[in-house]
Amino acid sequence: MIEPRTRLFPVLAVAGLLLVGLGAASRFGAPPAGAADPVLDNPWASVHRGASPCAGAGPGCGDRVVVSFGEVEVTPEGRAPTRLAYGEVLVLPAGESYRIEGDDWAEVNVKTNRPPPAAPPETIPAEKNRRLHLGDGYFLFEERLEPGDTRARHSHAARVVLVLGATRLQQWPDGAEEVFKTQVPGTIKFNPPVIHIVKNIGDAPLRNLVLEFIP
Repeated sequence: MIEPRTRLFPVLAVAGLLLVGLGAASRFGAPPAGAADPVLDNPWASVHRGASPCAGAGPGCGDRVVVSFGEVEVTPEGRAPTRLAYGEVLVLPAGESYRIEGDDWAEVNVKTNRPPPAAPPETIPAEKNRRLHLGDGYFLFEERLEPGDTRARHSHAARVVLVLGATRLQQWPDGAEEVFKTQVPGTIKFNPPVIHIVKNIGDAPLRNLVLEFIP
């Protein structure tokens, strides 16, 4: 969820960028010492927190999604800088270098030459979310659900999830027992395909940023 001034409007107009944040830095490439290990890495995506190893758009770097967990400024090479507050995003197309300065962010790299993603048995659109960006083989959306509200049965393919708000969920997956999940801000994970019903049983809105791959 990206409630504070989401800036996808100018982002898409300029070809897009997405950002997740942590740590102070200013660069067009190398990450700061000690911050290069990914918090998530698989054949589809890699995520670094407080480092931007794909800022230089090198080999293996596709579209980058920068997600701000604090206050950051992103400057695509040859363009004016864009300031991002908590939960705001910027999507950078493959091949475009950028510089970043700030206190808390994450870089999501959509890998090139990735295999087809795992898919659910059927596709059922999820209601009440907000689509932010449609890329090549993936889409980015803000996952929203108010306290006490339920999202009807829907599906997801394999996806990267970045948690922005704290709350608690009750879920009913197809063919499995109900589960309860506590949403901890700053959590970054890769979720498998699922078909389920979701209820927000917490006292705050659900706020997640999700990059879902298209089978």
